[in-house]
Amino acid sequence: DGNVYNTVQIGDQVWMKENLKTSRYNTGTAIPNVVDNETWSGLSTGAWSYYNHDENNNGIYGKLYNWYAVEGDSLCPTGWHVPTHGEWTVLTDYLGGEGIAGGKLKEVGTVHWSSPNTGATDEVGFTALPGGLRSDSGSFVSIRNNGYWWSATPYDSYNSWNRLLSDNNAYVDRSSIDKRNGFSVRCLRD
Repeated sequence: DGNVYNTVQIGDQVWMKENLKTSRYNTGTAIPNVVDNETWSGLSTGAWSYYNHDENNNGIYGKLYNWYAVEGDSLCPTGWHVPTHGEWTVLTDYLGGEGIAGGKLKEVGTVHWSSPNTGATDEVGFTALPGGLRSDSGSFVSIRNNGYWWSATPYDSYNSWNRLLSDNNAYVDRSSIDKRNGFSVRCLRD
């Protein structure tokens, strides 16, 4: 798509310091932009959306992808991949554990994050932004409050691992959630 991404090295890992904005797989195949809520909630194939279908959100927060766009390892540019559950854990462990790593990853201030943006120092330059999510029913929630990122690791047939950063704490929460949700994606160098 002609996107250019800044990167940052954290420990032995090299991350994109921006959320993914592509509308194509690295094979050149287009990823559908699904606007209709009913269609979104019934998908078992890859799709993306702008938050609230507002293209202006793409420049700041990137696109929201369902997990089906993540599987198959062709979402990120060649030489990059969506991090696994274990690779996210390497990152949080390197930053002192899930209880404090979120603050070290979040962009400082309240230009993009809602107040109070607790613990935000962005001391490693990851510049995490709160792109919110598109739920499995198609509704949009939490922009400016929460950032959600997929991992490449499925939890079971219906759910996959993800990471969450919030405006009201410094944690990196991890959970498994329905693959039909639309989350942000950060890519990690191979």
